Order: sequence, then structure tokens, then C-alpha cells
Amino acid sequence: QVQLVESGGGSVQAGGSLRLSCAASGYIYSSYCMAWFRQAPGKEREGVATIIFDSRTSYVDSVKGRFTISRDNAENTLYLQMNSLKPEDTATYYCAADVRGRCAWTTSYYGYWGQGTQVTVSS
Repeated sequence: QVQLVESGGGSVQAGGSLRLSCAASGYIYSSYCMAWFRQAPGKEREGVATIIFDSRTSYVDSVKGRFTISRDNAENTLYLQMNSLKPEDTATYYCAADVRGRCAWTTSYYGYWGQGTQVTVSS
């Protein structure tokens, strides 16, 4: 089974940048959908970005133009480059994966999850 481990979270001021990484223990085929979700305390977990194959990406409206999702299939690693961070980006960020050959925005769709990494953006 696939195991996912996120890293790269931290605390930054508004306008700053962070790069999150998600390392997979198993081989990640390009046809697998990889995604980033985030969850703030007391709120529902929401999809942030998805990627399948090398360049088919999708983003939630609130991060378009600021975040970039990418993947390195050879190294089994998923990335999320976050620029121009805002306080409302503060959340625990989770890496997710599914093997069914398409992406989706619902939490229940994904079969594999990481433990999460905390991102805090101060005003």
C-alpha cells in the first residue's frame, strides 16, 4: 500500500512563501491522481489542488495564481509551492492519492492520506 508523508510546513508572515513536499513510499504512477487538501480548526477539509499525469492540474479558486502543484514521478514526490500567502491559508495541509485514473474534489474519493503538515500565516 502507498504511504504518504508531508513536510515543509511552518510559520510565515503574510506575503511569504512555503514549499510543501509529499513523499510516497510506494511507486506513484502518472495516472494516479495526487492532491493537496487543507483543514482549519473547526472547518471542513477542502481540496486545494490536484494533478494527474505530468501537467493536468486544477486549483480551488482561492489559491489560483498563488499556488502551484507539481510532481516528480521518478522520485515519488508531490509538491505544493505556495506564494503570496494569506492568513486565511492557515491550516493543516494533507497530501492525498488515488489510483482510479481521474481526480476529484471530494475527500471521500481518495484512498491514501498523509499525516498532515501545519502551515501558519500571520498578519
